[in-house]
Amino acid sequence: MAHAKRWLFLIHRWLGVLLCAFFAMWFVSGVVMMYVGYPKLTPAERLEHLPPLRTAPVALGPAQALAAAGLDGPLQDLRLAVASAGRPVYLATPAQDAPAAGRKNARMARPATVVIDAETGARLAGVDTAHALASAAAYAGAGVALAYEGPLDEDAFTHSRALDAHRPLHRVRLDDAEGTLLYISGTTGEVVRDAPRTERLWNYAGAWIHWLYPLRGNAFNAYWTDIVNGLSILGIAVTLLGTVVGVLRWRFAGRYKSGRRSPYPGAMMRWHHATGLLFAAITFTWIFSGLMSMNPWRLFDSGATPLRMAAMQGGPLLLPAQPAGVPALLAAAPASVRELRWTRTAGHTLVQATAPGEPATLLDAATARPHAWAPGELEAAVARLLPDPVVRIDTLQAYDTHYYARAEHTMGGGADKPLPVLRVVFSDAQASWVHVNPHTGAVLGRTDSHRRLHRWLFAMLHSWDWLPLLSLRPLWDGVLIVLSLGGAVMSLTGIVIGWRRVALKLRVARPRRPGMAPQ
Repeated sequence: MAHAKRWLFLIHRWLGVLLCAFFAMWFVSGVVMMYVGYPKLTPAERLEHLPPLRTAPVALGPAQALAAAGLDGPLQDLRLAVASAGRPVYLATPAQDAPAAGRKNARMARPATVVIDAETGARLAGVDTAHALASAAAYAGAGVALAYEGPLDEDAFTHSRALDAHRPLHRVRLDDAEGTLLYISGTTGEVVRDAPRTERLWNYAGAWIHWLYPLRGNAFNAYWTDIVNGLSILGIAVTLLGTVVGVLRWRFAGRYKSGRRSPYPGAMMRWHHATGLLFAAITFTWIFSGLMSMNPWRLFDSGATPLRMAAMQGGPLLLPAQPAGVPALLAAAPASVRELRWTRTAGHTLVQATAPGEPATLLDAATARPHAWAPGELEAAVARLLPDPVVRIDTLQAYDTHYYARAEHTMGGGADKPLPVLRVVFSDAQASWVHVNPHTGAVLGRTDSHRRLHRWLFAMLHSWDWLPLLSLRPLWDGVLIVLSLGGAVMSLTGIVIGWRRVALKLRVARPRRPGMAPQ
C-alpha cells in the first residue's frame, strides 16, 4: 500500500510539473475570453459596413447578370450587394450536384461563388492588390488611409475553417482609431474578417493562447487536434490524481504535530494543497468540457440523415420567368437596404431585403410585393425536411436551454437567433429538432440528441451557459472570475513547486568539478 501511494504521489508530482503551466494559462486566458473573443465579422457588422444599395449603379437585373456570366442552372445562393471593390455585384453560388448513389452522406466541396459586376456583367477573374484595397476602402468609409500588407494563407487571427473558401486572403491595415486589420477574400473580394488592435492584443492573452493557436499554421498544424486532446486527457488524469493525493494527505479529523490539517511546512505546498482541494472539481469540469469541445473520437456525430432542403424548398432556386427588376425590389425594401438575397422556400421564389438593425423584408421575386405565408404553408414545408413524422411544432417566444443568444464576442455569439422561432421536433432515431425563422422560412439550425448532450458537456460545463445565471450578470461574471482565480492560484503554486523540484534535481545531478570539496 505504501509503495502504491508513493507511485501515486510521484505520478501526480511530475505530471503536475508538466501541466501546471497549461492549467494557469487556461484559467487566466479563460477570464480574458469572457470579454474579448477571437476576431470575427458578425452578420450585423458586415451589414453595417456595406455601402447603401439604393444609390449603387446597378444596370443589370439578376437574369441579365446570370446570362452574362454563363450561369443558366439552379442556384444554391444569389445575393446583390456593394460587396466587392466598392462595386455592386451579384454573388451566385451554383447548386450542388446530388451525391452519387450509395454516397448520400458523402461530403462534397461547396461550389465556388461566381462574382458578377452588376453594371457590366463581367465575371471576377481574380482579386489583386487594387481590388482588395478598393474593398477595404468601401468598408472603412471616406477619409481612412489604407496600407496593403500582402496576401496570406493564414495568420494568428484567421485560423477559422470558415475562411477556407476565401483563401488566400489579402490583409489591409486601416489608419483608424481602432488600428483595424481587414481580411479580404481572395475569391470574392468581400471583407470577411476585421480585427481591431485592442481585440488582437487581448487575443494573445485570450483565445489565441487558450486554444493553443501558436501550434496552428506551422509544422505542428497536422498534430494540433491530437496535442489538444492529449493535454486535456493528461490534465484530467493529473486533476484526479491530485484530488486523491490531497484527500489522503488532509487531516479531516485531528491535526498534524504542526497544528495544521496539511502536513506540508512550506507555504507554497500548503496553498497548493488547500486550493487543490477547493478547486479540484471546477478544474476537472473545465478540462473535461474543454476536451468535449474537440468532439473527441467523434462522440457527438450522430450519423443523422441530412436535411432534405430541396424538399422543403419545393424545387430548385431559379429566377421566375419574368423576375421583378432591381428598382422595384429596392422601392419595396427598407430605405437603408444593404443586400438583396434570392431564396426558395415552400415553392416560392422570394427576395430577402436586409438593412442594418432591421428584420429582413420578404418580397415576392416576381412581383416585388411583400410576401406572407398562407396558414400552415410553412409548417407543411418544414415537415418535409426529414422522412420521419413530425412530433410537434413549437413556437418559441423566448430563449430556452437549447436556443439562446450569446454576446457577439463569444464563441457562438453573433449568429442570427431571432424570436419568435419555430422548433420542429421529428421522431427520427436521433430525435432531431430543427429551428426555422417563421418570418423568412430560413432554417437556422439543427440539433439532435448527440448535439444536445454536447451542449451540456461543453457549453454548460465550460462557459456556464445557463440562462438563469446568464440573466443575472454580473453574478455570472463574479462566479466565473472567482473560480478562475482559485484555479490560477492552484496552478501557479504548482508551477513554483515544480520549478523548485526540477532545480533541486538538477543541482543534485550536476557533476562536481575535480578538486572541489563537498559543501
